[in-house]
Amino acid sequence: MNVRILPATTDRFDDVEITLTGGGDGPSCQCQWWTLPAKEFQARTRDEKEQLLRDEVGETPSPGLVAYVDDAAAGWVRIGPRTRQPRLLRTRLVTAHTREPLDDAAVWAVSCFSVRKEHRRAGLMAPLLSAAIDHARTNGARVVEAYPFDPTVKKRPSNELYHGVLSTFVDAGFDVVAQPTPDRALVALTLRE
Repeated sequence: MNVRILPATTDRFDDVEITLTGGGDGPSCQCQWWTLPAKEFQARTRDEKEQLLRDEVGETPSPGLVAYVDDAAAGWVRIGPRTRQPRLLRTRLVTAHTREPLDDAAVWAVSCFSVRKEHRRAGLMAPLLSAAIDHARTNGARVVEAYPFDPTVKKRPSNELYHGVLSTFVDAGFDVVAQPTPDRALVALTLRE
């Protein structure tokens, strides 16, 4: 399997859309769940959410990365400053357990993975995470947080694993900061002091 991972950019937006339409809630969510308050998320149409994502992809640094398997768009990861994902800052898992100031733009979050059905169970999450860490480091992140599930404790459908899998983060060097439920954790990786 030949895997390349590149920043989501305006000229790769069609590939972002391909990754989000391969199964799960990606087409309707457009990876806007963490960027909008609940009422606004519900009120926005799919086309409006797509435009919001299109606008984000035009920004620097990119809010996500696209994985290509043998030159076909196969997966997506959202990675960016936690402050640009305001719903995270109102989520109890984060507010009750983070060790980092909520207003610190140097704290980044990996909040969403989307892997097309035909590429699942092929180990794509690990290289996406590795590339996300590099993207965060290159763009000045001090810490990267994430909020994965542990499917060895409680089995979950693939569509619910968009937060990531705990073992993938631990294998990448993340520390478990808190585990408020047996199958859910807040993890963090310090990139610089």
